[in-house]
Amino acid sequence: MDIDQVRRDYLQGGLQRGDLAADPIEQFELWLKQAIDAGMQDPTAMTVATVNAEGQPSQRIVLLKQVDAKGFVFYTNYESHKAQDIALNPLVSLHFPWHALERQVKICGRAEKVSAAESLKYFSSRPEESQLAAWASAQSRPVSSRQLLMQQFNAMKEKFKQGKIPLPDFWGGYRVVPSSIEFWQGGANRLHDRFQYTRTETDGQSDWLIERLAP
Repeated sequence: MDIDQVRRDYLQGGLQRGDLAADPIEQFELWLKQAIDAGMQDPTAMTVATVNAEGQPSQRIVLLKQVDAKGFVFYTNYESHKAQDIALNPLVSLHFPWHALERQVKICGRAEKVSAAESLKYFSSRPEESQLAAWASAQSRPVSSRQLLMQQFNAMKEKFKQGKIPLPDFWGGYRVVPSSIEFWQGGANRLHDRFQYTRTETDGQSDWLIERLAP
């Protein structure tokens, strides 16, 4: 298959310094809302990149569940591959590929566990089947068949058929506290617009430096 000529131009619009909010979280929330309003499929889907003990990068797609001034939150099994990577090296990268709007957002930062109270609040808001799946799946570990996975799911369904399903002690959230956030808008002739916010500290005060990057 010949793919070297698969390309298109990006003509939906540019991005200027004056278009940007002073705070990158505010800018991100604006772009996220526009992605949702545009009817994009899975607008909260993001790639999470980690590095293991051997220095091997790994990526997977998860869903953003909260964003605020403190950072970007997602939930997972604390015994999964990504969690093991984070335990060794909490520096991670997030990526939002909003192709329909010819936009990308890249976030670099440090992942830290959210409180048990935050994890419980979110866990309790999930559909019951999703709560049971968290108990049934030993995420990232080999499983011999889907039949066995469904047996484990049904066993958890029977176990917790009375009352609320408790939060597993091996499941919870991570908050990625950003050190830099880049906003990318596609441009004609591959002259894309890129702006990077970098967190700076001056006299104990945190602020954001905004720079245009060459495409």
